[in-house]
Amino acid sequence: MKQIEDTADRRQKSWCIHCGGWIEQVITNRDHAPSKVLLDEPFPANMPLMKVCRPCNSSFAEDEEYVAGFLGAVLSGSADPDAQVVERSARIFRGNPGLRSRIEKAKQVDRNLFGEETISWGPEHARFERVLVKNARGHAFYEISEPMLKKPSKVWFGPLAGLDEKQTAVFENAAWPNGLWPEVGSRMMTRFLTGEDLDEGWVIVQEGVYRYTVMQTGGMLVRIVMREYLAAEIVWED
Repeated sequence: MKQIEDTADRRQKSWCIHCGGWIEQVITNRDHAPSKVLLDEPFPANMPLMKVCRPCNSSFAEDEEYVAGFLGAVLSGSADPDAQVVERSARIFRGNPGLRSRIEKAKQVDRNLFGEETISWGPEHARFERVLVKNARGHAFYEISEPMLKKPSKVWFGPLAGLDEKQTAVFENAAWPNGLWPEVGSRMMTRFLTGEDLDEGWVIVQEGVYRYTVMQTGGMLVRIVMREYLAAEIVWED
C-alpha cells in the first residue's frame, strides 16, 4: 500500500477509538486495521496503523485468532491443519488445538438421498462482531479521521456468495452519495483524487484477501470483504 499523509483535524485523535479513553492518559501501542492475523505474509507495506490504548488492543487477540481460523476452516472444509488452504489458519490450528476442536464442532455435514454432502458452519456471532466492529472503527478513523465511539446501529455479515444479484450490486457499490465528499485532508479524500490503492471505491489492502470501503452517508458506513468469501457491513447512524 502507498503511504498517504493524513492532514485532517488532529483533535479527532485525542481518544482511543475502542474505549474512548483520553489517549494521553493511557498506555498506548499501535493497532493495525485490518488486523494482521487476517492477512497473508508478507504483509503489505504501509498498512493502516493508529494509536490506541494497549488493553483494548490486546483484548481482541483471541477473537481475531478465532475469526482467522474459522474462515480458514470454512474455505478448506476442515479444521485439520494439513488441509488448510490458508497458511495462517494452519499455524493457528497447530498452535491452538483447543480452538481447532471448538471450530471443528461448528461444522455440520448433511447428506441428501444420493449421499452427496453439504457442509455448513455455525460461527460464534459475538466474536465475529467484535472483530468486525474493531476493524470498522479502524477503517473509519484511518480514512476519514472520525472516531466512532458509540455502538454501531447495525452489524451484518455473511457469505458474499449468499447475496443475490441485486443485493450484490448494492453491496459492491462504493460510490458516495451525490454531492458528498470525504473530509478535506483525510486519506479518503487523497484516495479520491489520486486513486491510490482504490478500485471502484474499495481500498485494496491485499488482493483477494482483504478489502474495505468507508462512506459518510449522514452517518458512517463501512463494508468489508475477507478472502472474497465473507462480506460485512457496519453502520453508525447520525
